[in-house]
Amino acid sequence: MTDPIALMKALRRPRLLIRAARFGLSDYRRERDLKRLMGAPRLPAPPQVLSELIAQEEQLEATRQAGDASYSIARHIDILIAMMAEARLLPQGPRPQH
Repeated sequence: MTDPIALMKALRRPRLLIRAARFGLSDYRRERDLKRLMGAPRLPAPPQVLSELIAQEEQLEATRQAGDASYSIARHIDILIAMMAEARLLPQGPRPQH
């Protein structure tokens, strides 16, 4: 599965994490937040950003599940917010005819 949207749809995370991320979507600012999360001076296009965010989120999830003390719930929520917001910027495929 290399399609970022398909990967996101397949994510199974605790409901509280997803609810917190949805709540934070209204405050998301691409320029400000991605520079902080990705540490990049120039922001790539949404598909590339989303792929990087998905990789970061997978690492955070593995850390969370392992019970590692270095896990940051705040960062995990920030990454999920960015993933949701960036997914909204992707071009939508053809819509089914009714």
